This record gives sequence, C-alpha cells and structure tokens, in this order.
Amino acid sequence: MKLSTAVLGALSGLLTVPEATLASHTVSSNHTSTSAKSAPNFVFVITDDQDLELESVSYTPLIQKHLGKKGTFFKNHFVTTAICCPSRVALWTGRQPHNTNVTDVSPPYGGYPKFIERGFNSNFLPVWLQQAGYNTYYTGKLFNAHTVLNYNNPFVAGFTGSDFLLDPFTYSYYNSSYQRNQDPPVSYAGRHTTEVTTEKALGFLDDAIASGKPFFLTAAPIAPHAAVEGGNVGGFTEPIPLPQHANLFPNVTVPRTKHFNPDKPSGVSWIRNLPKQDQATLDYNDHYYRQRLRSLQGVDELVDSIVARLEKSGLLDNTYIIYTSDNGYHIGQHRLPPGKTCGFEEDIRVPLFIRGPGVAAGREETAVTTHIDLAPTIFDLAGIPLRDDFDGAPIPVNKNSHDVRHEHVTVEFWGSGIGEGVKGNVAPGNSAVFANNTYKSVRLIGEGYNLYYSVWCSNEHELYDLSTDPYQLNNLFSTDNTTSSHEPRLLGHTRSQVISRLDALLLVLKSCKGETCIKPWNVLHPNGSVKNLRDALSSTYDAFYTRQHKVSFDRCELGYIIDSEGPQTPLTYRHDWDLWT
Repeated sequence: MKLSTAVLGALSGLLTVPEATLASHTVSSNHTSTSAKSAPNFVFVITDDQDLELESVSYTPLIQKHLGKKGTFFKNHFVTTAICCPSRVALWTGRQPHNTNVTDVSPPYGGYPKFIERGFNSNFLPVWLQQAGYNTYYTGKLFNAHTVLNYNNPFVAGFTGSDFLLDPFTYSYYNSSYQRNQDPPVSYAGRHTTEVTTEKALGFLDDAIASGKPFFLTAAPIAPHAAVEGGNVGGFTEPIPLPQHANLFPNVTVPRTKHFNPDKPSGVSWIRNLPKQDQATLDYNDHYYRQRLRSLQGVDELVDSIVARLEKSGLLDNTYIIYTSDNGYHIGQHRLPPGKTCGFEEDIRVPLFIRGPGVAAGREETAVTTHIDLAPTIFDLAGIPLRDDFDGAPIPVNKNSHDVRHEHVTVEFWGSGIGEGVKGNVAPGNSAVFANNTYKSVRLIGEGYNLYYSVWCSNEHELYDLSTDPYQLNNLFSTDNTTSSHEPRLLGHTRSQVISRLDALLLVLKSCKGETCIKPWNVLHPNGSVKNLRDALSSTYDAFYTRQHKVSFDRCELGYIIDSEGPQTPLTYRHDWDLWT
C-alpha cells in the first residue's frame, strides 16, 4: 500500500519511533511428532474494529515496514460478520456464523457462553494445532461475554499458555483485568492495556522460543476499539492512546469521500432515515478518528517488538506473521455515527498481511479472501490435512498453496446496529441501538464485475455495482414494473437477470455447509457447467433462475432462527428445465 502525501506528513514525527461435534476427521497422530526445525511457527495479531477503507493502516509505519514491505497484502479480504464475537468464532473455526450459530456478542445468541454451549471449546483452531504438535499461546481479547465470573466455567481449552482480557473490563484502557492460565483474574488498573498485552505477548513468545517446539502465538490488543467502562453498552467513547502518542496527527480528519455525510440519504432500513450530521458531530467524529489512529501506534510498536524478538532468536525466517482485524469500522459514511454492524465496505473489508516462508515481499494479492479461509490457510501452511467441516479454503499465500479460489464472500448479520461515541445516540428515542439490522448478503468480485447484494429482514434489498459506484450510494435494486425492453442493463444483461442469479447464489450461501460454501454454483448446477456469475448469466438458464426460490424473511429476529429466514433449499438445474417447469 502506498502512503499519501497527507499521511506521510502526519507521520513525519513518528517514523523514528522504534454446534460443534467431533470433526469428520481429527488431526492425525503422525503430526504430533513434528519438529520445530521442519514445521513453521505462527504469530497471529488481531486488532479490534480496525478499518481498512478509512486508511488506518497508512498510519502504522512499522506494520508497513515489517509486513507490507516484507510480506503480502491481501487487498480483497473480508469478514463474514461485522461484529466482534461472531467474526472471531468464524475465524477460529473456519465456519460461517450460520454454522457456528454464535451470532451476537452476548447470550442468548452469542458470546463466550454460546461458544461453550455449541461445543467449540474442544473443537477450534488451538485444539487442532495442539493435536498436530504445536504449542499454543494467546493473550488479549478472545471473545465477548468472557468475564471475571465465567472464565472458569469452563476454562478456555487448547492453549499451552493464555492470559485473557475479561469483561466487564475488556475495553477499559486503564482498568483492564487479565486471567492467566487457570489462575484468578488480576487487575491492571493504572496501566495501559496495550502495554500490558505487549508485555504478555513477548513473555509468551520467549516461552515459545525456549520450548523448542513449533508454536502458534496470538496477540489480541483491543485497539482501536471504543473505550467502554464497566461493560456499559451505552457508554462507548473514543479509544485512549498511550501517553506518548496522545498528540499525534493533530490535523488529520476522516477522509471526506463522496459518501461521507452525504446530502442525500443512502442505504435502506434504519440507515436511510439517519439525519445529516451537524458541524459539532463532524468535529467530534474527526477527534474520534484521530484517537483511533493514536491508539493503533501501540499496536504498531507491538508488531515491531515481535519481529525484533523473532529476528534475535533466529526464527523469523521460519515464522508466518498474520495481521488482521475482527471487523472494519465506519465514521460518518452514509451519515452513520461511529460503529460497525453494516454490510458496507467500511465494515466488512479489513486489513490482512501475511509474512513468512515463501511469501512474496511487497506484493498485493487481489484474490477474494475471507476470515473463514484463515484456519484452512494455517492448516495448509502447517502441512495438516484440511477438515471436511471447513467452510473456507486456503488462500494463495505462496506457490505451494492450494489453488481453489472463490469469487464470493457471504456476509450475514443478526440483531441490532449500534451507534458509538458520545454522538451515537441517533436512533429513535435518543437511543444508540438500531432495531432490525438482520440481513444476508453476498459480496462478489470477478472478471468484469464488482457487486454487493443484500436482503434485509424487512425484505428490503440492496444492489451496488462498485465498479461504477465504489461508495455504494446508488442502490440499483428496484421493485418497479419496468418492461424488459426499457429495463436498465448491468454486465450486458437486464438488471432482473443479474438479480435473479445473485439471489439464487445468496440462497445457497445463507445455509451452505462445507464444500457448498466454497463451490456454491455446484449446488445450483450439479453438472459443473457453471463456475461463476458470468457462466450463470447465460440465457440458457433464464427460465431456471426466474422460477428459483427467492431469499426472504418471515420476520426479524435477534439471532439465527431458521424458520424466520424463508426458503432454505434451492432448486437445481436440469437440462430439460423448460419442459418440466
């Protein structure tokens, strides 16, 4: 990624700063004898709510130095759900949220208790890596609703060493509580949480190096998440940086793109009813943005410290370093207050850098990748057979990576939208909670197309052509009765022809499992004649897609309640379709 002149100027004073069941197959025992010399190590850094589209990565020069210039940047990387806990569970299991059924940040539909209820404590990535002979370590935030009261009911499984942030102090930058291994929680009141996470990560890294075994270490700082004191959902305020970073970027503002506080409303549902922001709100949002950038400087230095420690140990060249975020973030786009939970690019696109053995340096990879691809990717790089219950596929990290790529991302959400910051209470009743934010969507990037299609629980639809409308301001979906001869065209076809294919694809993806999530077109066309949207747009299939079941909702729910989500099983194409329909 290239730094803009404005960003370089802002950085000028900084650059010198140093339901789960047992798997269909488990990891075979012949991997438990893997030696440290032959197996690669992994360091995984996951931030909280870090955007890509608002240019936050451009303000982290050490990450650019160590990962951007020395590794590969995956520019089309997306999350499956734009909120913390469901996204993290999807990442650590390799499954879509509709298959984990962990769909919220707290019970009854999500959080650590739901993770336990669904059986994943014995069936997620660190457990599998231990079975393959890895030592595993974790520090920082794991899941929401992992608390000072339930941390031992049960303890998190799968880690050789762990030191977790716990609610209700997870997002308290100067009053955090950590819980190490099976010890009681310890308060770190008065110390900045990023400093504590860094200290613990480096300690675990020393332990991992000394063990002589291959290792997987995760560092999960909370930056740049909003500050929340005492778990007060209505008390989201701007993040707090380390003191040495408190005055950086004094003139930086949220990028003033076309969709920033637009004159005309955009989107559907509650988003379309948002008021235009006044000057006081804009000023606060700029301050909020600067605080996010400042809070990330501690993460930047964390990555620098990890790389230095690996280099000193002689293990850097045999270690994959993976850097990403659980979801993206918006501030002012589409008139939105600070927050996530939407299907717009700001919320679903996140940074992904990978550095390590065989990974090209300074490369930008355009393949479509998603969080459910990361567990399969780690398996692939570690030489572990892939699991049948993975909904994702290994991404093209190096020349030895499997070459099974998809052009789609399934994005789904259940529950409410949340406004953050002191200006976030713009929902009805002066609330920060926006009801009926449940939706299903597909993000599609292929040869000659760049699309987003969604169906909300209100049965409103969105269709954006990001090739011509990168800021998603022009919803192409229409319910009018325009005749086909006068209907707008898209990709050389009528709009309704394109929509019928996207809707059928989404119908498969919203309930897919395993291989059908990776190759959804094979569900619609079992003979393999259709591999992508372009193939599906053949006029041969017009009648089939016209008669296909449509994605719809019977009602809005706060969680994954299947009987509220309309048709689940699509029709499949037969060569004699026109004769028997």
